[in-house]
Amino acid sequence: MENNTQDRARRGRRSWTLLAVSAAQLLVVLDGTIVNIALPSAQRALGMSDAGRHWVITAYLLAFGGLLLIGGRVSGALGHRRAFAVGLAGFAVASALGGAAVNPGMLFGARALQGVFAALLAPAGLSLLAITFTEPRERGRAFGVFAAVGAAGSAVGLIAGGLLTEYASWRWCLYVNVPVALLAVLGVALVPRDRPVRGGGRLDVPGALLSAAGFAAVVYAFNEAEPRGWGSPAVLGLLAAGGLLLAAFVAVEIRAPHPLLPMRVLLDRVRAGAFVSITLMFVAMFGFYLFMSYYTQTVLGYSPVEAGLTLIVNALAAVVGSLFIAGRLLGRVPPAVLVVPGLLAAAAGVFVVTRLTPGATDVLVFRLTPALLLTGLGLGCVMTATAGLATAGTRGHDIGTASAAYNASMQLGAALGTALFNSVAASAAASRSAGAAAVSSREAAVHGYTTALTVALGVLLAAVCAAALLTATRAPGRSPEPEKELMPLP
Repeated sequence: MENNTQDRARRGRRSWTLLAVSAAQLLVVLDGTIVNIALPSAQRALGMSDAGRHWVITAYLLAFGGLLLIGGRVSGALGHRRAFAVGLAGFAVASALGGAAVNPGMLFGARALQGVFAALLAPAGLSLLAITFTEPRERGRAFGVFAAVGAAGSAVGLIAGGLLTEYASWRWCLYVNVPVALLAVLGVALVPRDRPVRGGGRLDVPGALLSAAGFAAVVYAFNEAEPRGWGSPAVLGLLAAGGLLLAAFVAVEIRAPHPLLPMRVLLDRVRAGAFVSITLMFVAMFGFYLFMSYYTQTVLGYSPVEAGLTLIVNALAAVVGSLFIAGRLLGRVPPAVLVVPGLLAAAAGVFVVTRLTPGATDVLVFRLTPALLLTGLGLGCVMTATAGLATAGTRGHDIGTASAAYNASMQLGAALGTALFNSVAASAAASRSAGAAAVSSREAAVHGYTTALTVALGVLLAAVCAAALLTATRAPGRSPEPEKELMPLP
């Protein structure tokens, strides 16, 4: 009887862990897109310049991406549950400050602060899942829910951003984070405790500085590629600086006694396959989401809310792929059985919309809906499998580091995908307009979109090849037990 009671209590704590981590994942992903639609309204309200408004997005991305590896290390040192609670509380405070902003500087600062706490919150949450769910079946379900929230979060952000901006205020795109974060903080009390990781030595300060500066330079270069062009000296200079800084980071990590990113985390073949797969998946998918936003509004004439609601199909398909396909198969089949078909499904969805023509009819039914279904299913399968692979078999500080590297891979892919799609689409449209005087703006725009989507298709096919080579070598089995110091405490 006593054992049954203890088992029920443990299951209840695991359920609370999954709920709290899923809420945090929703916050992190949501804030990558929800503010985008509110940006024009915020610009008018606060008097932001056209040249400076991008900092509302950029400040968050730079702080989040640049500090992820540091956040993963701090999470292990504090204890993942404690770091998770600190991240949630800080994110709530930063969101409230952003919603109450009275000038552009206050909003930029609040968005950067959100990124700082998100960089602690994201790896702590994924680490909690990794140490709480160790049995293959329950691990599959947990990572399926986690991935479903992450996969659907971007679409939900666009929908919520449109609805809140149109019917409430742009400020609620930030205020909405506060109750969600606070409810998750309350749930942390029921999350199993874990002990801080010991014996990790001091923080690798040179590595921390180089990783933050290198990642920030690369992400900022991607962000500036859209307005300036890829051939701009500023963009090329930032890319070169970022590459050199990251190369120096690797050189430092190889020699550091207590590296921020141990090379063993990256050199594991299957884990590397997970990082490559999710990075390339996000490159293609963020290009696809931009296409949906642009095409539905500029060509089909949808309002921002209608354009956002169109993505519900994608979000629901992502939930199905995460929970009912990958969530049930994770741990029972080799990783490649989930990752490769998922990438192929997404590629098929993107291929459907590369065949669009300016005069196409019934586009929503025969083109966009199949594309949304296929890309959603693919994204759900890939995210579930790669999130599990990223942390499988890791111990000590490596759990937080692997979680941080996984989140950094997604951020890098999203930033590159956004910049690449915008640049290719704009260049192709301009080239089409210049090449023929009789070409309409609609025809040129559609040509630009389909050209960029063809590039996205190529990225996904490259991801298929990489995943087939890197993830096909490990048979399914029980995830290694965490070290004693990381086991959740009753």
